[in-house]
Amino acid sequence: MSEKEKQPEPKKLTPSEVLKGESPLVLTATLEPIVGDRFQPAGFPEIGHVIYKAPRKDGSSENVCIVDSAASMANHLESVCQRGAHDLDLVEDLDGMPYIRCVTNAAEGAEPTEDREVVVTSLTEGHRIASSYFLDGFLLNKGIKANDKFDQDLITRFGIVLPKGSKAHPPACQWWNVFKAIFELDPNSLVHGVLFPKWQIKIPRALTAHLEAFGAGRVDRSGVKFDRLGKTTSGQPIFAVDDATAESIRATFVLDVSLIRSFGRKKKEGDKETQLGLSDKQQEFLVALALWKIQKLLESPFRFRSGCHLRKTTLKSGENEVEIDVAIKGAIEAAAFRSANEGAVQLPIITDVFWPRDELYREGQSADTNSAEGAAGTGDREVSEETEG
Repeated sequence: MSEKEKQPEPKKLTPSEVLKGESPLVLTATLEPIVGDRFQPAGFPEIGHVIYKAPRKDGSSENVCIVDSAASMANHLESVCQRGAHDLDLVEDLDGMPYIRCVTNAAEGAEPTEDREVVVTSLTEGHRIASSYFLDGFLLNKGIKANDKFDQDLITRFGIVLPKGSKAHPPACQWWNVFKAIFELDPNSLVHGVLFPKWQIKIPRALTAHLEAFGAGRVDRSGVKFDRLGKTTSGQPIFAVDDATAESIRATFVLDVSLIRSFGRKKKEGDKETQLGLSDKQQEFLVALALWKIQKLLESPFRFRSGCHLRKTTLKSGENEVEIDVAIKGAIEAAAFRSANEGAVQLPIITDVFWPRDELYREGQSADTNSAEGAAGTGDREVSEETEG
């Protein structure tokens, strides 16, 4: 019997089993460069990447390099949902999953219902559904009226206006509406977390990931920029580039299953049973989406940035090899997104939020410190600058 035949079959992870299982689910993927042994971690010019000494139980220390942070990994996990870096439509697997688009009229004076241009989506914005691109825009699906602002629609859906006042903040009993409304509009926000500062609504990440290299060493090299026509004042600068090598590269994924389970439950009152928040199938969809993202990120070599093209060699839960088994299309169907009608109108899966072109591209606007974009530490769109000059 060969060594390969002796190896036990990897355990299959299904969304239903994970939802009922222990929390958190921790998966560790071992990666390697597709060519050679050098790779480029996240870093910034004149700073480079981070290598720190991690203490070990035997009293020794090990050089560990941060290849990608939790925020940067969230960006990568969301990028697999799109057809391409410059194609904001969802991949075919995710057809039927709700999300939000910020749109504008494609030409000055054009009617947005006839000719529209997609600017960003809730999968490209670091604040997701809480982005000012959405909250401060108009709901195009309902018609453009002064009272059709998206933030007001959310407040109504959440049911969070406090009695005898205009302030919005969710009492404990309204959190079920918050979870349901976000799930119906943008379930991705419940997977990666969202913050509405002005309403004091914060939902942490259900899926967290980071990428690290162990036994890491720094590789210093240089590059040069040529200005052959002499059109700039830079001349012929030489710049430094930091690469790294490592004994092993590991991506760690932590899925907070307990958090997902907290988004819904059944309440019994005598013989009557009421569903609060998300149903079991809807919670299962969130687990399925998280597992699908991990699977897509790892199933083929992934380019984290220039000079950091890595492929998976193993995927483990603890000491056991595992295999992700997700039927994402079936999970989308079982989640029954927007199955109910509002009167005679079928609710759309994609929510379009409109900004007039002249207002969206107006020059000289500064970030509103009270808006989602102004809230420090709540968005994920971390820019991992490449130190290639």
